[in-house]
Order: sequence, then C-alpha cells, then structure tokens
Amino acid sequence: MLLSELAEKELIEMENGVRYGYLSETECLFDPKTGKIFGFELNEQTTKLPFQKKKATSPLFIPWEEIHLIGEDRILFRKTYTQRGKFDS
Repeated sequence: MLLSELAEKELIEMENGVRYGYLSETECLFDPKTGKIFGFELNEQTTKLPFQKKKATSPLFIPWEEIHLIGEDRILFRKTYTQRGKFDS
C-alpha cells in the first residue's frame, strides 16, 4: 500500500463510532533511527462556528498498538489518549 493511499483513509474509533477525520490530517510520530511508527497525533480540532471561543485542548494521540484494522476506506482503532506518554520527545 502506498503512503498516499493510507493518508486518504478515515479514522474511526471502534467503541463509539466517532470519526476523527483523515490520516492525512494527523502528525505521524516515529523513531527516525529505526523507522518504527509510535502513533498518530490528531491536530487540534477547531470549531468553525462564528462567535464561539476556542477551547484550549491538548491534542489526541492514537498509539500504533491501538489500530485494529486498516480497511479499504477506513482505519479502525480502539481508543485515543490525551498524552503521548513514553513517546514524548
């Protein structure tokens, strides 16, 4: 599978069916020495409604281990985390 094909897949949390956008909208975190992917950090979701304050939220993180299935159109994962934990650089 090409990286460009992977980037077009939609991220969906399995437990409650929440859509988190597309993989192309995330930051891929990996070890530059080994190439091992740690996971994906979701960019801050900005509200597009007028006259509404932006909430200060920390970005969400999907560890590679939480990815359950990479399908034809979607990537299903178990859950997100608010901290990268051991992956903080």
